[in-house]
Amino acid sequence: MTDARTGPISDEELLDQSGPAIEVRGLCSAFGDHLVHENLDLTVKRGEVLGVVGGSGTGKSVLLNTIIGLRNPDAGQVTVFGQQLWRASRRRWSALERSWGVLFQGGALFSNLTIRENVAAPMLEHTKLSRREANELADLKIAMVGLRPEAGSLKPAELSGGMKKRAGLARALALDPELLFLDEPTSGLDPIGAAAFDELIRDLADSLDLTVFMITHDLDSLYEITDRVAVLADKHVVATAPVHELERSDHPWIREYFLGPRGRAARDARTGTKG
Repeated sequence: MTDARTGPISDEELLDQSGPAIEVRGLCSAFGDHLVHENLDLTVKRGEVLGVVGGSGTGKSVLLNTIIGLRNPDAGQVTVFGQQLWRASRRRWSALERSWGVLFQGGALFSNLTIRENVAAPMLEHTKLSRREANELADLKIAMVGLRPEAGSLKPAELSGGMKKRAGLARALALDPELLFLDEPTSGLDPIGAAAFDELIRDLADSLDLTVFMITHDLDSLYEITDRVAVLADKHVVATAPVHELERSDHPWIREYFLGPRGRAARDARTGTKG
């Protein structure tokens, strides 16, 4: 798409740079007769790290997949950077895809490619970079997430669980996105590895001015790196607030989650108190 006066229109001009990063309004999601979401509303502010929590079956991953266009909503509207997903032109949809990166559970790396090739793949698909240029940039992304240079030549099967997470994150950052989706990023990591990954996410969010949408059940992550937390229960978002405000909620599930033994332990570790 071009403008007769200024030439090609950039992704930044195609997408709204002033409003919220994500707006979900009246979302309904169902599998047959089973209703997962009903009139769900959610706003994700630009530049924030938003944690998304909820019990099993509340549709956290369904929500993520709907926002990134992998699933059609049964009703409602999803807007990303001012563009309604299901009404966006092909040009705007392409710009949206380049504006976000996704880290799925387990990394979702291509097993037959090296880590360098995995990270370079989005660049070769969405840009006009040569393979050499893409590989050079892939090495920079690999270093950015804290992997050693030699990791680029390895296959996913040769990496530990924590290294796979970092490699998946490098690929999610390949196109310099503004919006980063994380699905259970610390799942399966030991406490030290999980804490290091949390610190990496917070550092990247701050240094790259990212908006982060993070599904997690990790209470330490919620206390350490989120600006706000959205709670899925009763088929919709029942609260969106910083953790310290959610601790005062009267909602039964929220109280059990944040004020139960594990929630208190995470809070105490954060504040250095007991009780």
